[in-house]
Amino acid sequence: MFIRTERSIKEFVHYYPIVSGLVIINLSLWVMIDFLQLPLGNQLFQWGAGHNISIHNGEYWRLLTSVFLHGGLMHALFNSFALVLFGPALEQMIGKIKFIIAYVGAGLIGNLATYLIAPTAFYVHVGASGAVYGLLGMYIFMVVLRKHLIDPGSAQIVIIISVIGGIMTVLRPGINVYAHLFGFIGGFGLASLLLNNAQPFSIWQNRRVQNDDSIQFNPDRWKKKRIPKRIKSRILWGVLIILVILGLWSRLNP
Repeated sequence: MFIRTERSIKEFVHYYPIVSGLVIINLSLWVMIDFLQLPLGNQLFQWGAGHNISIHNGEYWRLLTSVFLHGGLMHALFNSFALVLFGPALEQMIGKIKFIIAYVGAGLIGNLATYLIAPTAFYVHVGASGAVYGLLGMYIFMVVLRKHLIDPGSAQIVIIISVIGGIMTVLRPGINVYAHLFGFIGGFGLASLLLNNAQPFSIWQNRRVQNDDSIQFNPDRWKKKRIPKRIKSRILWGVLIILVILGLWSRLNP
């Protein structure tokens, strides 16, 4: 379940579009906010970061938006890596819509608990950790109550990582313990609803979908104009150069 067998990034995106989209959002926001330090990025962070006193004053959207913001490169990379590790199997097993509900729902539950425990706190909290721990909670639900959905080897991995994650949550400073704990509990609770009619993960299901798609023949497919790789490369470099220029400009003109 957790060993990636996709042959390319393109193939991974094709099989798991929701996981891929969430990772792109996480890293794109980090580039805007921390790397390039764009004014728009700073505004997004100020507007969307978890801030309990602001939520208490009616800015309830922060319960959701803070899930997609991160406090630095390592924070964004760690949560994105965890999402790539644990997300694909669940996206296949329960489907795209249910996976979004699981991820966003666990993140919301973790942030809501953080708010209810200290509704007038001034500290800022960001990150997808509550959502990621929610995915772990769903896997633990399988280990305990849906053993037919998870193989013994994957079950051991989930248990070990959950224990390590719990220890690190308690020992590491600056961690939103409530988001981790209640995100995990939220994922465990949501699993009872979202795992109905789920099937065990199978790499062969991806291959079958790909083969089924290839059977369909479009008589006009050869007439489609494709952008040459050289042009695509130039467009990509152009976008990167523009972003770097904007970042430098924003630093020189705070």
